[in-house]
Amino acid sequence: MNQEERDFVVEEPEESFETKSGKKKRKKKQNGFGKGFFAGVIVMALLSVVIFGVYEYVSGVSVSRTGLLDRTTSKKLQTLAAYIQSNYYEDVDTGTLQEGLYAGLFDNLDVYSQYYTAEEAQQLYDTNVSGTYCGIGASLQQDADTKVVTVMHVYDGSPAQESGLQEGDVIVSADSYEAASTDLSEFITHVRGEEGTQVHLVIARSGESDYLEFDITRKNLVLPTVTQKMLENQTGYIQVTEFTEHTVEQFEDALSELQQEGMTALIVDLRSNPGGMLTSVCSMLDDILPEGLLVYTEDKDGNRQDYNSTDDKSLDLPLAVLVNGNSASASEIFAGAIQDRKAGTIIGTTTYGKGVVQSILSLKDGSAFKLTTSRYFTPNGTCIQGIGIQPDVEIEYEFTGPEDAKYSEEYDNQIQKALDVLQQ
Repeated sequence: MNQEERDFVVEEPEESFETKSGKKKRKKKQNGFGKGFFAGVIVMALLSVVIFGVYEYVSGVSVSRTGLLDRTTSKKLQTLAAYIQSNYYEDVDTGTLQEGLYAGLFDNLDVYSQYYTAEEAQQLYDTNVSGTYCGIGASLQQDADTKVVTVMHVYDGSPAQESGLQEGDVIVSADSYEAASTDLSEFITHVRGEEGTQVHLVIARSGESDYLEFDITRKNLVLPTVTQKMLENQTGYIQVTEFTEHTVEQFEDALSELQQEGMTALIVDLRSNPGGMLTSVCSMLDDILPEGLLVYTEDKDGNRQDYNSTDDKSLDLPLAVLVNGNSASASEIFAGAIQDRKAGTIIGTTTYGKGVVQSILSLKDGSAFKLTTSRYFTPNGTCIQGIGIQPDVEIEYEFTGPEDAKYSEEYDNQIQKALDVLQQ
């Protein structure tokens, strides 16, 4: 609440991550946090070449040598395309079929590898890499059973805040989209849109007998991925909802503010953080840890790349890191480095178990693809793919406040456990 935060951050609580045949499924546990969009660990790469050249030489091996587009395959594709265009019950253009072909190349790979049209690629970059998007500035969560969509957070200075939207509001509809009958990702896509356009929301609010209606003008926003506050005993608390290009700066600002306030210990909350950019999480670890190995990756040929922290700065304070079953990828890199280097205590439940790295490659026409290119390993040489990171202190999330109480750190048993551990 990475899912996560923004207009499209939260994946449904208790929803299974669908995987290919033979892959392990893991259910999400419902808790008091929004979940970020599942970004994963991303390494950006740009290819400034013509599309035809990319097809043939993106890996240094021509298509003809791979045997992928031999004469039989090409003839079969032409036959299928011709039949579809002649007999499909609606008109279908060649471009649509071509996009389907490109996407099909990735369908039988792992669940993370994917083709993106030019429009999808831009959206992917804007939101999950650069940390910018156009929307109303609120994070949403949908109950897996009732499909009720709730506003989990309204960001300061956002159009949502200026319009009077409040945390806890239940969104009944957005324009013609009924929340209860729409998948959350589709619903959030509609709430987002072009800058300057409006979305009409119908809201149910506790204590109000009638629905409330809001016309909110969308705005380009930088995704706030870091929040901080000072808890009891001068314990700093930083929640990181995703690792984007802007997260490092936000994290360093939060760290600096807490230090100026006299912080004597720190809790970093990565619960339901889906991951993000490898370079960002390494930069943040470099702000905390002294010189040493943070993580390393290996491709299928055994080529290894190390990511290290420097001795420029480190945080010499008691540290606790909160994780859960939706803490994935870059979050696990963060927790794994802290755990292996004995720099702090990991508290919560076993993490998701995403131990692979994706590279995003951009084509000349604006389209792109994301491909799993390597595994990553914690400093001790552990690959957590399908396993996750076991916390040092295992404790399931429980809201300990009254039924009608809003979320508060004092009612969060995992935060309270972290406070206890840091005082020992």
